[in-house]
Amino acid sequence: MDTKTKLISAAEHLFDRHGFTATGMDKLTQAAGMSSRTLYKHAGSKMALITYVLAERHRRFQQRTEVDSVEALFGALEEWVRVEGCRGCLFLRAHGETGGDIPKIADAVLAHKASLYEKIQEIVSLETGGKHNPELAEQILILFEGATAAAVYRGAESITSARIAASVLIQQARA
Repeated sequence: MDTKTKLISAAEHLFDRHGFTATGMDKLTQAAGMSSRTLYKHAGSKMALITYVLAERHRRFQQRTEVDSVEALFGALEEWVRVEGCRGCLFLRAHGETGGDIPKIADAVLAHKASLYEKIQEIVSLETGGKHNPELAEQILILFEGATAAAVYRGAESITSARIAASVLIQQARA
């Protein structure tokens, strides 16, 4: 694993577990096993490191959600939570902790969420015989995001409930 990859991995783990604000550069250097000089050489700043972490998280999430059904989409979320944990959306937490005031972070959050919505629109179209249905896509998105948030305090079972509700919506749209 190269130095930058090691740094991003360590930072993602700390940011996800402790938050962006609570994770200081000293914790990051210790977790990555490198000097602060090396950290700054590879990241530039803490805000730049956050954007690198979000980019890597987005890449992995995109891979996981390369599916073609609502059932599989929620299955991918269940798998994501099983592997990554139930701590809520790292993108929304980044946005919340920075107040949306850091353009690169705000852009990363908006791009990630736009990509998710586009994926859901694609799935809805596939599942309903090619029909464009933005209202149904929005409902599925809300179920997906809500399940992600509810999993924090209700556990992964909330994703199963959201999957069932999304499947009902898809069945109704087909009828």
